[in-house]
Amino acid sequence: MIAPTAVAAGGVFDGADVIFLGELHDNPAHHAQQAAYVAELAPTALVFEMLTQAQADLVTAELTRDEAALEAALGWNDSGWPDFAMYYPIFAAAPEAAYFGAAVPRDVARQAMADGMEAAFRGDAAAYGLTAPLPEDEQAQREALQLAAHCDAMPEEMLPVMVDIQRLRDAELAFSAVQAFEAHGGPVIVITGNGHARKDWGAPVYLMAAAPGMTVASLGQGEDDAPPSGLFDVVETAPTADRGDPCEAFR
Repeated sequence: MIAPTAVAAGGVFDGADVIFLGELHDNPAHHAQQAAYVAELAPTALVFEMLTQAQADLVTAELTRDEAALEAALGWNDSGWPDFAMYYPIFAAAPEAAYFGAAVPRDVARQAMADGMEAAFRGDAAAYGLTAPLPEDEQAQREALQLAAHCDAMPEEMLPVMVDIQRLRDAELAFSAVQAFEAHGGPVIVITGNGHARKDWGAPVYLMAAAPGMTVASLGQGEDDAPPSGLFDVVETAPTADRGDPCEAFR
């Protein structure tokens, strides 16, 4: 486990209602930095991309003191997300916070593929901007990113559907953040991937569509000389994680 580094809570994050802390999921340094920000900013609530609401409801202050018990309660290491040891310090940094989940379970994703995003979304799809088509250039860029993320092994006809699912995930994160803020006030911190944290087309876009009066800030975390794509208020970098060839499985 990498120890959290000291961070300054001032500046752009001061006074923000919702703060998106982006990550590359398998980079331990990114999670250490998220934990440090959580400790400094003392959020009223934490939203996790990795948890369903049912899982988030299981988190208690007592459980956050016991890494093994919390992992077991969440079933984290059977979920496909990276090792819980990287994420646990984030929970431990905010034992008294309320916890919210924004994960899109597989059955919900299948529903979205069959019936559309509006039917699968927990909130008002129009209010969150889900019913509006993307600009053509953004749609093309997002389809290209999906193809690259799947090592050019995704059938082209699936790319628009994959973009729709990503938009649904963005909107679910925004929905959970709004719920958290309405219930507990700010600041609310959202733990999510860089793609969802970007302010030009990620979850902040959907949040601001539904709650334009809220103030939003976002952190993107890159590696070495590879900054994250997109628009963020703060961009930080860390050493590149040792992940091997992510496309090997596709071959």
